[in-house]
Amino acid sequence: MKQSIFDTKTIVAIGVGTALFFVLARFVIIPTGIPNTEIQTSYAFLALISAVFGPIAGFFVGFIGHALKDITAYGSAWWSWVIVSGFVGLGIGLFFNKFKVEAGEFTKKSIISFNIVQIVVQLVGWGLVAPVLDILIYSEPANKVFTQGLVAGLWNIVAVGVIGTLLLIAYAKTRTQKSSLSYEE
Repeated sequence: MKQSIFDTKTIVAIGVGTALFFVLARFVIIPTGIPNTEIQTSYAFLALISAVFGPIAGFFVGFIGHALKDITAYGSAWWSWVIVSGFVGLGIGLFFNKFKVEAGEFTKKSIISFNIVQIVVQLVGWGLVAPVLDILIYSEPANKVFTQGLVAGLWNIVAVGVIGTLLLIAYAKTRTQKSSLSYEE
């Protein structure tokens, strides 16, 4: 039986995930000293959602959650970064089957794969896509936006690498392993 990409589980994950991403992005941040650039714990949670529920949930949680955070914090969304938040969720989510978190098998190999994926996705997103969109959409100066993008990206990589990995390890431990007699597909 083919499963819909917008099944009930994915829709609920998007709703709950968006709310939690928003709360974390709004209230659980650490300043970096670079204007409008903070260490965001919300990206660790986005990585969890993406690795468990896949690219559709990851994209919408990142995109909607970031848009809501910007609108409530600044009065309008900074669309270049909103798009990249969706891109990060989508990019990590594309590999969710490889990580095997849902099967309770988040091994050292999966941890390494997860971190390689999140590093590449975030470097491309924050180091290239966000600055280019800032220049194209908002006519921002290149030196400013590449600095902001790289600082944000590097801190997000660290946050996801540490907090996201710990969240995924903890989540995988709650799942019944495939080798278990009580495992059901």
